[in-house]
Amino acid sequence: MLQLKRLNLLRGEGKLGVVKTTYWHQLPSGKVQCDICPRNCKLSEGQRGLCYVRGREDDQILLYTYGRSSGFCIDPIEKKPLNHFFPGTPILSFGTAGCNLACKFCQNWDISKSREMDTLCDEATPEKIASVSKKMGAKSIAFTYNDPVIFMEYAKDCALAAKELGLKTVAVTAGYINAKPREEFYSFIDAANVDLKGFTDSFYKKICGGDLNSVLETLVYLKKETKVWFEITTLLIPGENDSEKEIEEETQWIVENLGKDIPLHFTAFHPDFKMRDIEKTPFNTLNKARDIALKNGINFVYTGNIHHERGSSTYCPLCKKKIIGRDWYVLSDWETNRNGECNFCKNKIEGHFEDFPGNWGAKRLPLHIAG
Repeated sequence: MLQLKRLNLLRGEGKLGVVKTTYWHQLPSGKVQCDICPRNCKLSEGQRGLCYVRGREDDQILLYTYGRSSGFCIDPIEKKPLNHFFPGTPILSFGTAGCNLACKFCQNWDISKSREMDTLCDEATPEKIASVSKKMGAKSIAFTYNDPVIFMEYAKDCALAAKELGLKTVAVTAGYINAKPREEFYSFIDAANVDLKGFTDSFYKKICGGDLNSVLETLVYLKKETKVWFEITTLLIPGENDSEKEIEEETQWIVENLGKDIPLHFTAFHPDFKMRDIEKTPFNTLNKARDIALKNGINFVYTGNIHHERGSSTYCPLCKKKIIGRDWYVLSDWETNRNGECNFCKNKIEGHFEDFPGNWGAKRLPLHIAG
């Protein structure tokens, strides 16, 4: 039986509360620098980082959201989105509060930008989350809604508890993390969807409060140094990151640095948070982006946040036949097996598959987990 080590719990109820963290160091100035992400927040006593959930107390960096969640829900795996990681299966999803980026278009801003711990209405130990996931028939657990990088200690213990019960773990992340913690973080992750939010440094600085290169480094690291299955999502915002030139450059970079078989999702923006004056992404923009990516050699390109059966389905890059049909999150055609072979031409499709598709469909099942 797996025994999780939580000797770093400082205060809270049982196994939940405030915990010590590892990635920080003291500066000559007397400030303490948090080293979890490229923001490298330099904090005086009592200050919180931009993420708000990591802060300085007693000359160290603490995590204040261990065991506390903004809510739990069982979703289809395709909603993460992951189209090549056990398609059709259910995944238990949860997040905490805060974020280490400042995206003006955030579609989970009530969670990621929250400065109220009351947002964290559900409390659960990693063992409880894993056991409920298993009981409900979920195949995986997803750290999502806000970036799991900032609650890495909680995510890690959840992943270890999940592994004990034969469950997979998924990170939905912006990939904005420093090199040393990145090694530890991805050591317990089975699959990830990484938001490549745009392909210019100016977009990252102006719209997200971050930098592009740090994310590209994470993507290269995932490809070259790990066995983590990952897919990429770019939310296309009209007039900001949707030019054909930028999409050309992004997709060419992906082929040259990550290869042709990394699934790429172009998803539709809708007005939210601080960008309510921009129209939603037109279908033609998404379809054109998909065409450009396919032209540049990416084998699996998807469109999301819109109803587009062709843009949601998986096609064999060799024989061009549809091998996994999707209508929103409902699967239809299934012409592959656990080895990822196309039933028509035996071409190998990269990803993780089973002989039969999952049948969770488009259901969304909110859960209350306590304990």
